[in-house]
Amino acid sequence: MVQVTKLRGIRESLKPPHSHWCRCSINEQGSSRNALVVYKQTRHEGAQHDPNVVPLLLKACASLSSVKVLHAESIKAGSDSDVFIGTALVTTYAKCGVVWDARKLFDAMPERNVVTWNAMISGYMRNGDMESASLVFEEMPGKTGVTWSQMIGGFARNGDTATARRLFDEAPHELKGVVTWTVMVDGYARKGEMEAAREVFELMPERNCFVWSSMVSGYCKKGSVAEAETIFGRIPVRSLEIWNTMIAGYVQNGFGERALQAFEEMRAEGFEPDEFTVVSVLSACAQLGLLDAGKQIHHMIEHKRLTVNPFVLSGLVDMYAKCGDLVNARLVFEGFTQRNICCWNAMISGFAINGKCREVLEFFGRMENLNIRPDAITFLTVLSACAHGGLLSEALEVISKMEAYAIEMGIKHYGCMVDLLGRAGRLKEAYDLIKRMPMEPNETVLGAMLGACRTHSDMKMAEQVIKLIGTNSITRADSHNVLLSNIYAASEKWEKAEKMRGIMVDGESEKIAGCSSIIFSDFFADSSMTKEVSH
Repeated sequence: MVQVTKLRGIRESLKPPHSHWCRCSINEQGSSRNALVVYKQTRHEGAQHDPNVVPLLLKACASLSSVKVLHAESIKAGSDSDVFIGTALVTTYAKCGVVWDARKLFDAMPERNVVTWNAMISGYMRNGDMESASLVFEEMPGKTGVTWSQMIGGFARNGDTATARRLFDEAPHELKGVVTWTVMVDGYARKGEMEAAREVFELMPERNCFVWSSMVSGYCKKGSVAEAETIFGRIPVRSLEIWNTMIAGYVQNGFGERALQAFEEMRAEGFEPDEFTVVSVLSACAQLGLLDAGKQIHHMIEHKRLTVNPFVLSGLVDMYAKCGDLVNARLVFEGFTQRNICCWNAMISGFAINGKCREVLEFFGRMENLNIRPDAITFLTVLSACAHGGLLSEALEVISKMEAYAIEMGIKHYGCMVDLLGRAGRLKEAYDLIKRMPMEPNETVLGAMLGACRTHSDMKMAEQVIKLIGTNSITRADSHNVLLSNIYAASEKWEKAEKMRGIMVDGESEKIAGCSSIIFSDFFADSSMTKEVSH
């Protein structure tokens, strides 16, 4: 009774009846379901159907059943022919993956506007049906700049830059806005076609922040950091997003020092870091082993009350673990309850790189107990830990779990098992596994096998592996020739050892000299960050 009274009070206070209340409810986090429930209840009590509410509610719908309820309500009220309601329904059906229902509704609509056509095209593209999207596009009267951009971007995101470029060239000049140019450049950059991206980029009549960021990101993904820096240096007005892209690019390419320098320059220009910035900077600290700098980043996150999402948490755990501070890595991990697979992988990997094999298995078990599904990275980390710890039976159990989770083994997973079997002296099993692999073995796998042959002085198996190397299309023989020569020498088969050395000399194999680096870092010594932490 109290609930009914409340609902009546809500209904009577709405002016207009539902739209203002619904708009407010939808804007409140987690209230979309309540909005739908109260709307249905007020309708059952005889409240007049307000068509203005339906599009708002459809935006809040996350399930197909909710969409169908609102669709039925609209049909009962006779407002299903309303172009705004119809367009909202088409959009929402497509978002729920029911493109067939969206198309049936689209075809039945007595009136369609530009937004309706764009919604139908977007629905097909969202579900990967570019052919149907193209057919609707061809039929559409009065195409707008948004329509052209949508089609070009859709093909580009699907990797079909040729079709995207054809549409780009066909688009009327007056409809080619900055967004149209940007989606074309971004499509090329995503696919790594940087020459084509640069060509279009240089022809742009005007540029926005997103296209600058796309170019920097594209070059960084290709490993062309110098080109990315050139583009970055040309940017007239930099945004935080562009700084984040450049810093992340440095980290992705192993330039941790430059990433930290860019971070300081960014702050000197008055930009305050966000969660994306700190993830990259923490990764740079992890690469360089700069524990003190990483701790200062951690303090800054707390001081500025930055959002600690699962990615920031993973960054913190990874930084502490790679810097050898497992105590703080675990404290950070255990202090955060909303952990996704990335967080678990970071903690498990942290134990693995520090040689804590039993802890790796313990946390892997905890994941399973909490019904968190491990991924291929999880299994690779656990197998690697088993290999380094000589835990063969545990590794075989892990492999069986991979099969249970329907996760396919990759070349690195096979490499771990070959290494583990080889260390255990089970060379025939390791060799048979290599022969059964669904892909060609790489240098790492064959090198691990030859290393095991050397450890166990098994010349016969080593020669079989060398024959396998001779038929392999993706390995270089020279490094393995060194191993085989050493195996012969260890077995006092000097003539064969000398023969292998002769092959290396004739083939002009060159041993690459090793090198070491020492980083003297004084990052943040005089920065505002240090001052903030000292407070």
